[in-house]
Amino acid sequence: MTFNPDIHHRHSIRLNDYDYSQAGAYFVTICTWQRECLFGNIVDGQMVLNDVGRIVV
Repeated sequence: MTFNPDIHHRHSIRLNDYDYSQAGAYFVTICTWQRECLFGNIVDGQMVLNDVGRIVV
């Protein structure tokens, strides 16, 4: 399938007047294939990070 800009387009969800280059906290959602746990596991309601999770934090 070739690229068609009339069909394949993305709309930015960024706020127009917000400076994203400044330091701050951002919430990021990552969806994985088959809901694979990439950064650790939930144990007794707490997030237990694995090596990759500790790098990301």
